Amino acid sequence: MRYHFTSLNFATEPENQQLKKWILEIYSQAKKRFGAAKIQVVLKRDYGVSISLGRVYRLLRQLQLPKMSTVKPSYQKRKVDEAPHDSCPNHLKQAFNPPAPNQVWTTDFSYIPVGKKGFVYLCIVMNLFSRKIIAWQVAHKINTDLALQTLEVAYKQRRPSQTVMIHSDRGSQYTAKAYRRWLDEHDLLASYSKKAYPWDNAVTEAFFKYMKKEELDRRAFSSIQDVQLACFEYIESFYNRHRPHSTINMLTPEEKENFLFQQSVNDSFLCLLY
Repeated sequence: MRYHFTSLNFATEPENQQLKKWILEIYSQAKKRFGAAKIQVVLKRDYGVSISLGRVYRLLRQLQLPKMSTVKPSYQKRKVDEAPHDSCPNHLKQAFNPPAPNQVWTTDFSYIPVGKKGFVYLCIVMNLFSRKIIAWQVAHKINTDLALQTLEVAYKQRRPSQTVMIHSDRGSQYTAKAYRRWLDEHDLLASYSKKAYPWDNAVTEAFFKYMKKEELDRRAFSSIQDVQLACFEYIESFYNRHRPHSTINMLTPEEKENFLFQQSVNDSFLCLLY
């Protein structure tokens, strides 16, 4: 069902109250993570309501909703490999929008504080086409095993029929012989950012930035199990399936992949007709 509302100047109070109710629902379900632009998208997508961005801003101001609270994050410095440039080529070269899924996957780690002085480590693999996180693992140690375990999950789930480029930074976990041997054995192409140049893996860096802002930095964690639950809720329930992404036309990563699949089905049907 589609709802049509008048402009704010001529809106009735019942209309505004109904809109505020829906905005509160969206805001609560997203755990305060959405601003006006994403609320506007979800209103249209889930409620069939089309209103201007300015009107969403005005209604949000009237609601006086609290902003996300955060805790001060802790950081550790990662070891970067000193391998020669020729042995770690950059095949991606910041081409962040491949035309089809499973052509480029990006991967990286993030440190998550646990307790007063501890850390656990999140490793992700992103399908760059849709920005979908297709595999993730949390562990007590950051090493090549964690990188490979996460890639194995992605590989088993996707079972690519062609060579996939795997882009990462030059951390020692990704330049290790065991890692590069595994990629060769599975017909995967290693690609590396330039040393100390995070912009070469900017999409993955941006994911961690938003995940920290919208989930990880909002509270303290006391155990690895707490972190795993938070990662599952954020990645599987929120980011992949509910969070609109501006780079992919305000679709969610799941919608982006489903849209391509449906398009392929429609194209196949048309080919049969002709």
